[in-house]
Amino acid sequence: MMSTLKLFTFFVIFLGLSVQLEAQLQVDYYENTCRIAEYIVKDEVKKAFFRDKGLVAGLVRMHFHDCFVRGCDGSILIDSTSSNTAEKDSPVNKPSLRGFEIIDNAKTRIEAMCEGVVSCADIIAFAARDSIEITGGIGYDVPAGRKDGRASLASEVLANIPAPTFNLNQLTQSFASKGLTQEEMITLSGAHTIGRGHCTSFRSRLYNFSSTASQDPTLDANYAAQLKQQCPQTNNDPNLVVPMDPESPSTTDVGYYSGIQANRGLFTSDQTLLSSPATANLVDQNVKNEDLWQEKFAAAMVKMGQVNVLTGSAGEIRLKCRVPN
Repeated sequence: MMSTLKLFTFFVIFLGLSVQLEAQLQVDYYENTCRIAEYIVKDEVKKAFFRDKGLVAGLVRMHFHDCFVRGCDGSILIDSTSSNTAEKDSPVNKPSLRGFEIIDNAKTRIEAMCEGVVSCADIIAFAARDSIEITGGIGYDVPAGRKDGRASLASEVLANIPAPTFNLNQLTQSFASKGLTQEEMITLSGAHTIGRGHCTSFRSRLYNFSSTASQDPTLDANYAAQLKQQCPQTNNDPNLVVPMDPESPSTTDVGYYSGIQANRGLFTSDQTLLSSPATANLVDQNVKNEDLWQEKFAAAMVKMGQVNVLTGSAGEIRLKCRVPN
């Protein structure tokens, strides 16, 4: 009787460990099944970067927008159909989100070498890492083993993606809902060191700001004048863009934080990082110690890349990233 009980206890413990291990992502996950996958993704990112340096910033943003809606499951890649509007066609993502063709190209090449093995969600995570590295950030190991989700709903985007108009409390709560701390939020905001922002996302800071101020008083006056030239009040073109970090728009560095200290944060959600002594201190630390920020940024990207992932039998390996199997 005791032997049977011991055997049953061992089986329960073993089963629990198996479930736990199945749910964990692993570095070098494709080492024995598709070793070339990460090299292919890196090659496609390099080709995109030399074609248009701004595209790689889009891949970092894509990873963030994927993870914050339904978790890091590749749902951002799914195309809309006649009966469903997908995440990528939400006004939050369209027309601003770009780089889908880079993921498509990588997936096509990987499928030709290792059919049905590498998930689209993992390809996004690899591509984001490679984008950071090619723009001057530090490389880091990406734990993999994500499965792809089968659903993508535009209606879920607005409630999950932090808006450029968010204040500090709203940002903190948004990231906390994904298991990320306020310090990690400030660290990850540094992704705005590369890429571009659409005029429509900050126009309200430039014109008719309030009943007492024509423009946002927290915005440097010279910078505001420059932005007004780039984003005229009468031009409502949704594709009009400016660099988010004009001093080094294609380099992953701490210029973003220096800009905030000079009241040159592009979005309200950028400048608001100075609105409390604790967060202003973190911004200052990042400016003074770029190496430390780079390390924290890499660690925060790894943590964000594990938000609500699907593993094991919970998802699938899409054969084409734009369409569930």
